[in-house]
Amino acid sequence: MKQLKLTLLFLVINFGGLAIGSWLMDNGPLSDWYVNLNKAPWTPPGIVFGLAWSTIMICFSIYLGKLFLVENTQKNKLLLSLQFILNVSWNFIVFSQHLVLLGLLNLIALTSVLFFYYFRTSKKMGIYKYLLLPYLVWLCIATSLSLYILVHN
Repeated sequence: MKQLKLTLLFLVINFGGLAIGSWLMDNGPLSDWYVNLNKAPWTPPGIVFGLAWSTIMICFSIYLGKLFLVENTQKNKLLLSLQFILNVSWNFIVFSQHLVLLGLLNLIALTSVLFFYYFRTSKKMGIYKYLLLPYLVWLCIATSLSLYILVHN
C-alpha cells in the first residue's frame, strides 16, 4: 500500500513536470523556428511524443515508488530533483530560447542521471530497473534528434 501511495505521488510530480515543460516550450513544436528546422529523417510524428512521455512517466513513477520504498535517501531525493530540473528545463532551453547545443548538453546530463539510476540500483531494484528502459531509449532518440538539428541547421 505504501508503494502505491509513493507511485501516485510520483505520477503527480512527473506529470506535473510534463505540464510545466509544455507550458515553458511556448508553442514550441508549432513555432516557425521549429517547423523550419532541418530535422532528422527518423523524427517521429508529433503524436508519438505525447504517447512516449506518458508511457515513460508511468514507468518511471512505478520505479520511483519502489525505489523510495526500498531506499528513501537524501541522495535519491537529490537525483530526483536533478532529473526533474533537467527534464523540465529542456523545453525552455530548446523551444523558447533556441539553444540547441545547451539543450543537447542538458539531454546528455539527463541521460547520465538515468543511467546512474539504472546501474546503481540494479541489485536493489531487481526487475523494477527495467522500467527505466523506455526513458533511456527515448533519451537516446532525443539526443540523436538534437544532435542532427545542431549539425544540420
